[in-house]
This record gives sequence, C-alpha cells and structure tokens, in this order.
Amino acid sequence: MAESVIHFGTSGWRGIIAEDFTFPNVRLAAAGIANYLLADKGKPRVIVGYDTRFLSEKFAAAAAETLGSHGVECYLGTGPDPTPALAHEIIHSRLDGGVNITASHNPAQYNGLKFSSADGAPALPEVTREIEGYVAKVQAGEYSLQGPRWPAPLCHDANPRPAYLEALRQKIDLQVIGVSRLKIAYDPLFGTGRGYLDELLREAGANFITIHGHRDVLFSGAGPDPSENNLAELSQCVKEQGCAIGLATDGDADRFGIVDADGSWVNPNYILALLADYLIEVRKIPGGIGRSAATTHLLDAVAKAHNVPVFQTPVGFKYIGELIKEDRLAIGGEESAGLSIRGHLPEKDGILACLLVAEAVARRGQSIKAQIEALSKKVGSAYMVRLNLELNPDVEKRLKEKLKRDWERFDGKKVAKLDRTDGLKMLREDGAWVLMRPSGTEPVVRVYCEAATEAELQHLIEAAKAFVEKP
Repeated sequence: MAESVIHFGTSGWRGIIAEDFTFPNVRLAAAGIANYLLADKGKPRVIVGYDTRFLSEKFAAAAAETLGSHGVECYLGTGPDPTPALAHEIIHSRLDGGVNITASHNPAQYNGLKFSSADGAPALPEVTREIEGYVAKVQAGEYSLQGPRWPAPLCHDANPRPAYLEALRQKIDLQVIGVSRLKIAYDPLFGTGRGYLDELLREAGANFITIHGHRDVLFSGAGPDPSENNLAELSQCVKEQGCAIGLATDGDADRFGIVDADGSWVNPNYILALLADYLIEVRKIPGGIGRSAATTHLLDAVAKAHNVPVFQTPVGFKYIGELIKEDRLAIGGEESAGLSIRGHLPEKDGILACLLVAEAVARRGQSIKAQIEALSKKVGSAYMVRLNLELNPDVEKRLKEKLKRDWERFDGKKVAKLDRTDGLKMLREDGAWVLMRPSGTEPVVRVYCEAATEAELQHLIEAAKAFVEKP
C-alpha cells in the first residue's frame, strides 16, 4: 500500500495543489474525519469552510459531499470565511467540529485542510493521529471512501459572520477607535479578512482605507503572509496617506501584521508584549500570560511587572488554546503572529489582534513605537530574530546528537538553564537565550535568538550558526 500524503502538522494538512492537494486526497481526508467523528458521536454535525485560494470552494464542496455520504450533517459556507469565524461558529452552534479548506499564510501553490474539534480549537495531535489512522484504513479498503448515503444529501448553508462579528463587538471598544478618528490602512492580503475587519472599522466610524480587498488566487505573486516584505505596499500606503497605523491579516485571517505610522513593520513579539501590558494595565483583564517556547521573554517581564504568572507551551497554538479554554490567561500568543484573549476563542485570531492594536493606539494616544519604548523603560528591552538554517545530511545527523547533550556553556558563557519544552533552549544568566528546533518535515533547523541589545543579538546569531554548522 502506498504511503498516504495526508499528514497533519502543527496546523493541519497542507500540500501543493494538483500534486499532493488533489480532489481524491481531499475526499480521502474527509472520509478519515467522517469515520473519526462517527466513532465518537452518534449524529455528528460539522461546518465546512474555505478561503480565497484557487478551487478552495470546490475542494470544500468535495469534502462536504464525502462527509455527508457517511452521515455527517454538514453546514457549508456560502463564501470565504476566516478561520476564527469558523471556530466561533463551532462553539456558537454547538457543532462537533469543523473542516476548513485553507493553507493559511502559505504561498499560492499550496492549499490545505484544517480540522477543529468541538471546542473550536485546532485538533490536538492525538486526534489527528486517529484521523490519519482512519485514512490509512480507507486506503487499505477496510473502510469505504464513499459512505452508504452516496450521493450525499445537500448541505445546509452556513454564514458564521453575524455571530462572530457580534462576539468581537463585545471584546473591542469600537467607540474608542471611532472617536479617536485614527486614520487606518487595512490589507487583507486578498484573503478572508475582507468584509470582516473592515466592516467593524466601518461600524466604528473609523477613517480607514482598504487595499488588496478583492480575490486574487495568486496573491499578487507574493503570498498571504503578513511578513515585512509582503506588507511593503501597506507600508507605502500608511506613509503616503498619513495613517496612524497599518493593519493586516493573512490568508485565513488567523495571523496579524502591523505597520507603525512611520511605515515600519513591527515584529509580532513586540505586539504581543504591548497588548499584554495594555490588556492587564488598562483593560484590567485577569489571568496570566501564555507563550510558546519560541516567543519573546518580554512577556515574562510584563508578567513580572503586573505580578501575574507565565505559562510556557510547545510551539503550536493548540497548546495556548488549551490554556484559553481553562480560563487561565489574560492573553496567549506565539511569535508567529497568533494570539487570543480571555473569554475569546481557543484559536488564534488576527482580526481580534488588529482591532486590539487599533484600540490601544486610540486609547493611549501614542504610536506603537512610542508605546514599545515606554514599555522597554518599564520592563527592559529585548531584540529577537528567527532563522531557518538548511542542513545537509551530515550536518543534520551531527546536530541531532548535539541537541541531545546537556550543554553547560554556549559561546563561551555559562548556560544557566536548559529547556526541552520544544527542541533545545539554552538560557544564560543575563536573560539571553537561543532555541533550536529541527523541522519534522524538511532538512531545516529553526533557530530563535533573543538578547537585551542588538549587538549581543548579532553575537548570538553567529554563535548559533557556528553551533549548527561546525563539527
């Protein structure tokens, strides 16, 4: 039996359209999900959504048809919807899960499938392993690809927008944004945030401009990742139009990108720290701060300043989501531009993040840069970077052995603590740290470095490269 191409990573299954991500494989994944749901629920109900990518609506229809043929009651989106809106609908309508056709921030040649559990959170590894098991059984002929109700009954139409927007109205002070008359630029990067974030800005009476607010399955050739390079046009718009802030969401609107008034892109780590301080100090939201092992320790400094606990998780928002569900966090976030807050979703929400940043700028009357400088004076400064270092077979084998060792010194300085929450993290007494996480799917090691000064950060980067590359 040929090995399945369907493997669920930190955020679902993704593949190149027409190569791995095909209609037969989408139906195969849907059959695996259907059998998983039927084993656990008598009459499961799920929402099936999709993004703005090439053929996403057709892939979603194929998934819904396969699910329906097995007896899973399906609610199919009538248009492209953000991942957080679908997550909210699962909770709001008490569904048993959700299937979302999206490759999130990946380039245009990719598409993907995310599965969310009944709590609206990304499925945990134990769930996706079960689904992969059912997929293997379908491939082996032990289970049917098409269920007994083939051709499947028609799906119900689903529109998660009204309930989700109402939930955001309860969590964002739209009046503050409107009254401030902040001039805002918004870039949905041709994705699903259009008609959502801009709609709430319109309701608020904000003075705003939207760019890239139409469907382009090629994403202008750049991809819907709110990175510094991809937000160059937003940056230009902010400067030319005299905006106070630029907001962006990725392809499925679960990640955020922020541009300051001077047109500079702001590292998501700083946004997480700024919002943590704002939500606890100004909004008085109770709870601790959650972060992944790869996320800035500025959050630890903010937590210490406000006397609240820090919770560290492995990389993958599903783990932050568990803490949100347990009501232990005021805010939880990842350096890859994902966050959620107390009382919201156990899923990252780029629309919420952008609106919170707009609210913080409006209420405090300061630019993002000014707020970050004020925060640095209060809790200390930090500079950080993430690198992807490619590995040849020899280096990869050698690095695996290195990462197993308990290092007492790094770059000639004492290692105060070793942390193996996710990969190998070495922390020094001065607060600087380096984390190395080998990729499970490609010959790459992800390296994260953080230090109190730019000079020391550069020193850490060179030391990390030498650690990886030299015998």
